[in-house]
Amino acid sequence: MHTVNVLVIQPIVDEELAQIARLDPRLCIIDARGWFDDEIRQTWPQWTVERYLGRRPCPPSTRAERDRLLAQAEVILGGWPFPLDLRARAPRLQWFHQRPAGASNLLRGDLWGSDVSVTTSRGYGNTRPMAEYVLGCFLHFARGLHRAYRDRQRQHFEHSTYQPIPVEGKTVCVIGAGGIGQAVGRLCAGAGMRVVGTRRHVSPGDALPSGFSRLEGPEHVYTLLGESHFVAVCCQWTPETTGLIGRPAFAAMRPGTVLVNVARGEIIDEEALIAALAAGTLRGVGLDVYIGELMWRSIGSSRCSPTICAHIWTGDRSPT
Repeated sequence: MHTVNVLVIQPIVDEELAQIARLDPRLCIIDARGWFDDEIRQTWPQWTVERYLGRRPCPPSTRAERDRLLAQAEVILGGWPFPLDLRARAPRLQWFHQRPAGASNLLRGDLWGSDVSVTTSRGYGNTRPMAEYVLGCFLHFARGLHRAYRDRQRQHFEHSTYQPIPVEGKTVCVIGAGGIGQAVGRLCAGAGMRVVGTRRHVSPGDALPSGFSRLEGPEHVYTLLGESHFVAVCCQWTPETTGLIGRPAFAAMRPGTVLVNVARGEIIDEEALIAALAAGTLRGVGLDVYIGELMWRSIGSSRCSPTICAHIWTGDRSPT
């Protein structure tokens, strides 16, 4: 009976490892959880390491020991970040599965464009918390809560500047109605919002995802933006979506739109975003994504007035 060597380098709980082993007796599970952390710390930016590896324990291993494991591996279960030279060191590798959903995570390594089959956990992630983040951002700006920090710092409550708006009855455009986008749609619909969205492939007769009242192909995105009060960017980062939210998209938006991006930072044109903020097009922006140096410089410079800065609510990610 031919055995398949499955190298597990992503820290997972023991029960998950046992479940993989029970799938098929031909699987030979090689437990190398945490073995590669030291070299990842040396080859990835400091912020990435601190955010995703933290201070988790790292079993001692040598480069020779790790290379010997890679030389045997036919399947690798990994995560992010990961060793950048896996293909070069794993000549028998046929399949790499990444636990996160975003395929663009793999762009830096030598698996990209190689002959190895690569899969991700798209559609099986914990999408509810991300949907709650989106709705939380919507409510944050709809109720004017971004002004509360300013008032607290000044020790003066200027109630007339809040101008809250209800989200019930408002339209939200979900760009990318995949797993995350559909979770956003369900949650927003539960809050009484009208949900429209885009998906790469839409066929006549397709059933609408739960909570959605309209679903269109990407060619209709500007039309949907024009009728929406809130926008959630949830699509994959691909060559087609790079800079998708640029000047034409901002021009199509209603004045006072709230924009939230939980996809990749590269989907939003930062120059266009800064211009839209300066022009007062947007009520608020929630960014739980990579933010480029341009945005960071603008936030801290004269290009971005204090009023505009108050409209930018960033998540916990920083430039890598």
